[in-house]
Amino acid sequence: MTVQKVFDALLVLQYRSGNKKALGLLVKRHHQKLCRHAYWYTHDMEVSKDIVQDSWGVIISKLSLLKDPNAFGSWAMRIVTRKSMDFLNRTKRNRERLQTFRPDMDTIDEEEKAHVLKSLQIAMLKISDNQKIVLRLFYTEAYSLKEISAILDISEGTVKSRLFHAREKLKSILKK
Repeated sequence: MTVQKVFDALLVLQYRSGNKKALGLLVKRHHQKLCRHAYWYTHDMEVSKDIVQDSWGVIISKLSLLKDPNAFGSWAMRIVTRKSMDFLNRTKRNRERLQTFRPDMDTIDEEEKAHVLKSLQIAMLKISDNQKIVLRLFYTEAYSLKEISAILDISEGTVKSRLFHAREKLKSILKK
């Protein structure tokens, strides 16, 4: 268990016991991350902010029902994920427009970086949206398999399978 999760759990417990400042700290710690996550789905910053604002309403109203305060981060992420997916379903946006995974490439020059990024973007177009989502949550958001399972409301085995098949497919595409 990470220090961040323990601190979040402490803030949740403090909020439940009446400390309103604890909620402010939770918002401060997670708001930007939740906005980035919603933006990844919507590609619209204003819509993302609205989704996260709605999500905070749900989070605050249901915080007393959270069984494991240590799971606050993944629980909040799951709420934002579902609200984002609801938005996409309501507006019938094509999920192929999901932003592609962008690795940290600080160690290579600009020309090589552009080439690698372009290759990866092309490869990402060839894998399913479900695989893209799992890759993003695992590699860019650093969620565990169990947390991804909870966020996407699928079994941990399905997460492992999607992650494995996504990596294998990317390897084969990039080797060509």
